Amino acid sequence: MTAKLLNHHTEGPTSAPPLLLGPSLGTSYALWDKIAPELSITHRVVRWDLPGHGGSAADLIGPGATVADLAELVIALADSLGIERFAYAGVSLGGAVGLQLAVHHPERLSSLAVICSSAHFNGAKPWEERAARVRAEGLDWLVESADARWFTPGFTVPRLVRDQRDADPGAYAACCDALAAFDLRERLPEIAAPTLLVAGRDDQATPPPHLREIADAVPRATLVELPGAAHLAPAQCPEAVLTALRAHFDGGAKRGMEVRREVLGDAHVDRAQARQTAFTARYQDFISRYAWGEIWTDPTLSRRERSMITLTALVAHGHYDELAMHVRAARRNGLTPDEIGAVLLQTAVYCGVPAANSAFAAAQRVLAEDGEA
Repeated sequence: MTAKLLNHHTEGPTSAPPLLLGPSLGTSYALWDKIAPELSITHRVVRWDLPGHGGSAADLIGPGATVADLAELVIALADSLGIERFAYAGVSLGGAVGLQLAVHHPERLSSLAVICSSAHFNGAKPWEERAARVRAEGLDWLVESADARWFTPGFTVPRLVRDQRDADPGAYAACCDALAAFDLRERLPEIAAPTLLVAGRDDQATPPPHLREIADAVPRATLVELPGAAHLAPAQCPEAVLTALRAHFDGGAKRGMEVRREVLGDAHVDRAQARQTAFTARYQDFISRYAWGEIWTDPTLSRRERSMITLTALVAHGHYDELAMHVRAARRNGLTPDEIGAVLLQTAVYCGVPAANSAFAAAQRVLAEDGEA
């Protein structure tokens, strides 16, 4: 008999790097509705539901459950999908699961984002009391206070409030047991995965000091605080959370600028930035993020190979000013003058002799200026 798995939803290319997203107590994977589709452009995104929440079976956990139990359910889900190593982001209890994975299953985690969460949840007593009351009275009394616990005044997400109402009381109480027993503070320095902490400035459940405590203990961690965000930041401030996650999981303009300088040289990049105006600023940011921050940093091809492809494409389209710049870039990327000549000779066959004539003239001029031809 096949073991039951956490209910989940996948989106994005199956060949893309996997990214698992964990929810907060009382919500379903709908918590990620405003963010997951955007992340699925570059990742195979897997959102999962806690036991007794959304579509997950309530009997996946029971009284006395631990965060370790939840982490094992996530590992079982990843295994069932053929996912060996993955990036992970989680909110509140979902964030605690991420910390548990980072400490106890480091070989499975490529990077980690912990959002509006903690390495401990203010001691066992409040959670033990909540678990007891939920087992005795159900969840209606918590539904009444959901907006106040989750959001700033005047904000709500009806779907998430409905998730709270529809959760199984026994499974919800078992999740409270897990939060009551959770304290990973002594193990935080062991976390080796690149780690992002996102705090909501107005979060009353796990206020910013909880995230700062993790950031101070985890080597090389990054902390982002979001003004105007309460406990369920992905639902209340999706654009800000998405920006932080993209920068963490994909790299950003800074990494792209570093590669751009390495390939094109400081002098060229400095000139380009000096010419930048308000009109061209967004285009320059686009180039740094996508051309240099994503394509040129992809390890599938070496920089030598990328230079050869770029030279060919520039000849084919007659972009000889750009070609001159990329002849110098090709030298920085390790191509010899003879190899550059061989690439241009290849273009004579497939792009035409007139195009190759112009390309050889441009390349010879650059190499002569640099004392190489």
